[in-house]
Parts: sequence; C-alpha cells; structure tokens
Amino acid sequence: MFKRVLPVLTLCLLGLPAWAQTEAPAPPPAAAAAPTLDNGEAVPQTILVSGSRPGPGLWKVSKGDHVMWVFGTYAPLPAKMEWRSGKVEKIIASSQEYLKAPGVSIEVGWGGLAAVPFLIGIKKNPDGAELKDVLPPDVYARWLPLKAKYFGDDSGVERERPTFVAGELYSRALKQAGLSSGDEVRIKVGKLAEQYKLKVTDATYRIAIKDPGKAAREFKKSAMDDAPCLLKTIESLDTDVEAMRAYANAWANGELDEIRKLNFDDRANACIHALSSGSLGKNQPELKTAQASSLALWVAAAEQAIATNPSTFTVVHIKEILNPKGVIATLQAKGYTVEQPK
Repeated sequence: MFKRVLPVLTLCLLGLPAWAQTEAPAPPPAAAAAPTLDNGEAVPQTILVSGSRPGPGLWKVSKGDHVMWVFGTYAPLPAKMEWRSGKVEKIIASSQEYLKAPGVSIEVGWGGLAAVPFLIGIKKNPDGAELKDVLPPDVYARWLPLKAKYFGDDSGVERERPTFVAGELYSRALKQAGLSSGDEVRIKVGKLAEQYKLKVTDATYRIAIKDPGKAAREFKKSAMDDAPCLLKTIESLDTDVEAMRAYANAWANGELDEIRKLNFDDRANACIHALSSGSLGKNQPELKTAQASSLALWVAAAEQAIATNPSTFTVVHIKEILNPKGVIATLQAKGYTVEQPK
C-alpha cells in the first residue's frame, strides 16, 4: 500500500514535469520552415529508427591511470528502439563502481500519508479558475488547437494548473510522435551494473518535504507563476517535434556530429520556476537551488569514485556533457583529462 501511495503523493505535490529530463531541443536553423519538394508537396516526416541501436560513444574522464567512462543519455528516444551496446557492457563488466546520473529527489517520508486526504483536486487551479482565466489570451489561443489534437473533448483539463497540463501535453505529444521518455537506457545500465556486481553510488540530491499534509493544503490554495511553463511547452511542440525525431535518430545511431548540434530550450527552467514560485518554494527554499546542489553533489561523488577505482562507469544526460558549465566541464576545470568519443 505505502509503495503505491507515496509515489502518487510526490507526483501530485510537486508537479513532476518540473523535474522532467526530457527537454526539447530547438530545431536546427534549416528547419525554420517546413521543407517542400519541387512539386510543392511536403517532405515526408523523419522515419524513426527501430531495432537494436548503440547510441553514442563514451566520454573518458581520467586522472593518472584511473578512468571514469561517461555514457551520454538523451530523451526522447524512438519508442520502438532497443538500446544495445557491446562496448558499454564490456566496460561495465570491467569496472568497479557505477555512479548513477545526477538527479533531484523530492521525498515525503512516512508523514506523507497524512497528506493523502488533501490530494483530491490538487491538480486544479485555486478558486475554480480555468485555463482561460490564468493564461494570457494569446497563449490560450495557441493552447486550444493543441487541446483539440491531444485531449479531444476532455473538458476537465481546462480546470488544471498550467504546469500539470504542460506535463501531460508533452507526454501525449511524444507518444503520438513515436517517441518515449528514454528511461529504458538508464534501466538497462542499472541491470548491467547489478549483473556484474558493481558498487552502485547514488548521488541524488534529496529534499525532504516538511509537513506534507500542510504542504498539500497550502499548495492547493496558492497561486503559481506557471503560465510560462505551458507557454514554453507549446512553443516546443509548435516547432520542435520533427527536430526531436531527427535528434533521437542521431543519438540512436551514435552520430556525434549531429548530437553536437543539440540546443536545449528553457522549457524545463520555466517549469522549475513554476514550482518554486508557489507555496512549496516559499516553504522549501532549497528547491530554488536544487539543480546546482545536485550537480555539485554529483561532481564530488565522481571525484571520489575516480580516486578509488581503476574504472568507474556513469551515465549523464547529453545536455550536461555538452554544457560548457556542466559536470564534465567542471571536472575538466579541476584538472581531469576529458577525451571525447572519436
């Protein structure tokens, strides 16, 4: 019972879309307008790859003869693709430690059961407001065709907070485009680490919710600055679905040159701001610095792993690997040697 209740509680309290790892890449410059053939017909949409695919090569972070191998994950990915890499499995088999990806975990503990009675209606806007009341008119006008496309005649979605709508809209759009959340790769790596009996280190930054029952009550009444979260999601779906499909293929096929073109928008930042702007953010100020704290905690764990083990394996979102201020760049600035895949 508790295993079922607590994840639902966390999801409802925190608006999971804010911490989603699936950020939509902005389309490449050439994709600004839909291309056409000489006869004026639209170019067919990108066909998603299927079957077994290796993904990109491995980044190598080292100090002396101690190495940490970094596999860059990406999302969304083709739903019908199975990730399989013999090279990755071989390196995991010869490693001593598996460092999980950087992350933030929101925890409610046993006290979360006290909040269960207050979860009814927690996704709704305060005071019975509807999306047309909380969104700027131009944003609401852009929402309506997407509502028709992905929600049909579901009128209930009109009463939900924009941040919850954004998460569900994004999820449905990916599914319709033949894309998945990409969690399968991390799950497969975790199973390989277990199979080869590696030490598993979880450097997740954890935030414990104070008085979950009170937090749920206050959350239901408090306003949030979450219109930008839905707006950024709408913008990404207006232009980026085809680009997401193309980049998903590039990742699956290990096409590093294409992967380097990835340019991530600020959809996730807008949704994280939405969460921290409400009552939860006011009562838990650590939410506002959660991402920075998470990355600092992970870098410290990586340094410890490299110092301890001849070989460490880890997964990091490709965004963080390519980010000039990300965790890999931070390690390089600390004196570690970083080698990119060839």
